[in-house]
Amino acid sequence: MRARAALELPAARRTLASTRLWRRGDRAMVLAVGALTAFGLVMVFSASEVQGWLWFHNAAYYFERQLLWLALGVVLLWVAAHIDYHRLRPLAWPLAGVTLVLMVLVLLPHFGVEVNGARRWLRLGPMQMQPAELAKVASIIFMALWLERHRERIGSLEDGVVPFLALLALVTILVILERDLGTTLIVAAILLAQFLVAGGRKRHVLLLLLIVGLCLYVFIRMEPYRLHRILAFVDPWADPLNTGFQAIQSVVALGSGGLTGLGLGHSIQKYQWLPFAHTDFIFAIVGEETGLVGTTLVLALFGLFTYRGYRVALKAPDAFGSLLACGVTTWIAFQALVNIAAVTVTLPTTGIPLPFISYGGSSLAITLLAVGILMNVSTQSEKVGWIRHASIDLGRRHGRTLVPGDRRRAGAVAERT
Repeated sequence: MRARAALELPAARRTLASTRLWRRGDRAMVLAVGALTAFGLVMVFSASEVQGWLWFHNAAYYFERQLLWLALGVVLLWVAAHIDYHRLRPLAWPLAGVTLVLMVLVLLPHFGVEVNGARRWLRLGPMQMQPAELAKVASIIFMALWLERHRERIGSLEDGVVPFLALLALVTILVILERDLGTTLIVAAILLAQFLVAGGRKRHVLLLLLIVGLCLYVFIRMEPYRLHRILAFVDPWADPLNTGFQAIQSVVALGSGGLTGLGLGHSIQKYQWLPFAHTDFIFAIVGEETGLVGTTLVLALFGLFTYRGYRVALKAPDAFGSLLACGVTTWIAFQALVNIAAVTVTLPTTGIPLPFISYGGSSLAITLLAVGILMNVSTQSEKVGWIRHASIDLGRRHGRTLVPGDRRRAGAVAERT
């Protein structure tokens, strides 16, 4: 009987080959990420060519550096997508430790690079990196492992909520010391989403949201420029040449694009009218040059990525994979939402880049690394489905439950397909 089951494996293989839903699913995610990244390269060149020429006499200065970081990011994505995400478990603590050291180093005068009063960058030869970007990935991995191991105690206020709040405070305080309120908000959103998915009670989540909200209020009051951003958001025209200048120019850029835009490379606002045109406010240049059609396409691609990401979280084979997928998807989706809301003056300016599109080397590379982890979770979940499908199919053919040896052969078929 077992020999006959082995002879039936080619038929199971053909069945599996005809239903490669995971490949179509991965293609959808790769399509969204690839399209956003490729479009981002084009927009970085267009939005930064004026500033690159004025500062460095090279219109492609920022484009060339973005291309180098993209190459690194593609390598990281490929490696992460081909390494079983379960192997991240033993790396959670060392990665968290290294990240904490880097986040402390960036605050020291001889290590961190200060720009506009903020210390967020470490210089690595000719390049710079933001440890806060690495902190997002490290926090996702560490918290996924911690929540998985403490799932039985998540519902307890003393044993679940308080330790979680302590870990959340440790990360956010280090980020806020870099004067980076936007990234602090992103990290808090990621960890709260993971806590909810891990089984946290709704009343505890509401309590944590209240605490985070009070902390954000305190952080805003600590720095005068943050309060000025809030006032500029409420009424940009109260000070149109100072605090409200960026918001007004952003809206002008979006409105100038109309339905189809002025055409790639034909932006007017990038001629030193819109500050940070190639970083935080690149979506305004997208609207100006490609119009409503281009901005809608960008939103649709982010929507596709978000749908696929949360679908992966729902279908993950274990809690660790589900928490990883939830963290990565929440990070990219929420950051895109906050950035676009700030550009359209729906939210106050936060100073965070648009994933895959804004100029920012370390941000792009680390984000692609996270996407690789997400893709691996998707692959692992579908492999479990293949093995179950092959086992059930072969079992029905022979009217029995397959023995472990048959399941291993079915798993081998799944691996080859």
